[in-house]
Amino acid sequence: VSVLTGFETNNKYEIKNTLGQSVYFAAEDTECCTRICCGPSRPFTLRIIDNLGHEVITLQRPLRCSSCCFPCCLQELEVQAPPGTPVGYVVQNWHACLPKFTIQDEKRTDILKITGPCIVCSCCEDINFEVKSLDETSTVGRISKQWTGFVKEAFTDADNFGITFPMDLDVKMKAVMIGACFLIVSLSFINT
Repeated sequence: VSVLTGFETNNKYEIKNTLGQSVYFAAEDTECCTRICCGPSRPFTLRIIDNLGHEVITLQRPLRCSSCCFPCCLQELEVQAPPGTPVGYVVQNWHACLPKFTIQDEKRTDILKITGPCIVCSCCEDINFEVKSLDETSTVGRISKQWTGFVKEAFTDADNFGITFPMDLDVKMKAVMIGACFLIVSLSFINT
């Protein structure tokens, strides 16, 4: 659509289960000027809708400065499930080289850590963000940008991301993991 109009449209996503079945749809709710002026640092509300059309999760990201020079203004995302009820947060952590995040519950207690690669760029392979225990000694899951082939990577805006986490992870934390994926996508893989 941006090729025809010259403007980027709100980002839209399809969320599938491991069998490839669509379980949710997500749409960003952001003004065009905000997307253009703020780019990857923009504030947004992302609404996740089930197959019946009910909003089941809301992700809210406030406007924050995105610079390694301002570690006091790092990115944060609030996850609400159902909408209006916070169940957790994804908080960016300052690090000189690595993208790092903390998953928190609704009381802002740290639950899990996420660490990405030093360079978020790759050709012909997945880009993995490791989900780790709080002490970062064991890997318990992963958020991955999946390599989809040269043609799709070079000529489309479509990307595939995968999330793996322990089956016994609390359902609220699973929703927060989905939020973490969207924050990582917005910071690392989307320009506008």
